[in-house]
Amino acid sequence: MAVAQKSPSTDAKPVADFSKEQELSAYRTMLTIRRFEEKAGQMYGMGLIGGFCHLYIGQEAVVVGMQMVLKPGDQVITGYRDHGHMIATGMDPKGVMAELTGRAHGYSKGKGGSMHMFSVEKGFYGGHGIVGAQVPLGTGLAFANNYRSNGNISITYFGDGAANQGQVYESFNMAELWKLPAVYVIENNRYAMGTAITRSSAEVNLSRRGLSFNIPGDQVDGMDVRAVKAAGEKAAEWCRSGKGPYILEMLTYRYRGHSMSDPAKYRTREEVDEVRSHHDPIDMARHRILEKKFASEDALKKIDGEVRDLINQAAEFATHDPEPDVSELYADVYR
Repeated sequence: MAVAQKSPSTDAKPVADFSKEQELSAYRTMLTIRRFEEKAGQMYGMGLIGGFCHLYIGQEAVVVGMQMVLKPGDQVITGYRDHGHMIATGMDPKGVMAELTGRAHGYSKGKGGSMHMFSVEKGFYGGHGIVGAQVPLGTGLAFANNYRSNGNISITYFGDGAANQGQVYESFNMAELWKLPAVYVIENNRYAMGTAITRSSAEVNLSRRGLSFNIPGDQVDGMDVRAVKAAGEKAAEWCRSGKGPYILEMLTYRYRGHSMSDPAKYRTREEVDEVRSHHDPIDMARHRILEKKFASEDALKKIDGEVRDLINQAAEFATHDPEPDVSELYADVYR
């Protein structure tokens, strides 16, 4: 039986005041992620994508809002629900989709699949299949920034399930001890791999997980891209000023199961529909755009059409791109 988590109130938290350009840009990027993930789900069902596939539908505002505060040279690292992060950092949807289908021109040459893609050019360091493994790696990126005194920060994303992993707290200790410029973004979508946070965590306010290390943290409405950006700016400034790490708990929600093989029977359809109907990040952005007269209905339909064309082109490319040559089996293998 589903155990619903009542999200703590974030009503009093500030939200960023978006310009017309920021609102439309955030809307387009969130919509691109949503359409990409919907297409990936379709292609998985058709047998074109194998292995694990974890969709980001519902959580788009988190990575889009955080990406708006980053500067050139900053790094992003995450777990295996990673397609949205790739698109938000500017990676080509064709290359991402081609990696999902295991093709030669995917970002990992067809050998990494859904969970293992990288782009140093875009500051994206994965995509990691081991739960919580990205946290010490992201801490290492922050250590490199600190060592080089380059003014950059690392953004390390992980979920409410990974928040119970031991290496997370070793990383927190090291980051605070050495005052590393690391922003830890906990994407709390309530259910980890299928267990409600109220049944798996003694402390459900994950923004408090750094208190024993003197790391400050905030809870954020992860369904509102403006709230995410405002919190991200605060955390980024803290890190860039040499004060050490910062924790942001993003209260968000995934509409699909943990992965494509998860029927998500641990929650009710009514719960999912309630979030979709009243808290969807894209619908809320669309409403604001229309209310502020930043764009008309026709203009938003045009954006949707352009995004659909982009994703259809990516799917077409990923379907017809050749598979890797057999010689790739021996590439990048250290002997």
